[in-house]
Amino acid sequence: MTPIPLAPIALAPHVVVFDYGEVISHEPTPADRATLTARAGVDADDRAFWDAYWAHRAPLDAGTMSIAEYWSQVARDLGVSWSPIDVHELWALDHRGWLSVNPGTLAVLHALADGGTRLALLSNAAADYSGWLRHGSFGPLFERVFVSGELNLVKPDAAVYEHVIAELGITPAELLFVDNRAENVEGARAVGGDGHVFTDADGLEQWLRSLA
Repeated sequence: MTPIPLAPIALAPHVVVFDYGEVISHEPTPADRATLTARAGVDADDRAFWDAYWAHRAPLDAGTMSIAEYWSQVARDLGVSWSPIDVHELWALDHRGWLSVNPGTLAVLHALADGGTRLALLSNAAADYSGWLRHGSFGPLFERVFVSGELNLVKPDAAVYEHVIAELGITPAELLFVDNRAENVEGARAVGGDGHVFTDADGLEQWLRSLA
């Protein structure tokens, strides 16, 4: 069901900076995960696979590890060997699992845009996501899109928030950051901004309207 358009939310001079994964997007579905693990040759609930998958994600997101190197590290942890063709397929299946949109969050984004609120996006993501984030249908809502894999900076390091603040030309107090991870929101607060730990669109909307 299409969400009913929300009344505008005006928060100038603040800039609301959104995370992407599990805020604008949904997390990969069980079917997505099952397809990926099946191609990897393991069970969908194989803890060793998911431990390896996340253990090497930070350098991939920071742009200091290539896609091929990432999957090579995962394979090494699992004691398996994947061909270059395997890696291409694993990359595509994993990438596709994160390409979704949360209509509730999008409705809030449009309400902010309708209220003249400046918007930006800051995602811990490898550089291969930059096209989707910057040029997808929701891209025009954002004044700037910051991707960790392009910046070689990752949340919750202070440097990434300081970079965003400088690039947007705002004071730290004008930064409002929305992320599903508490440590990333705390990172924004540590440099003088404020933020909201995202759990659902209704809670996000209530928080934003409390600031208006």
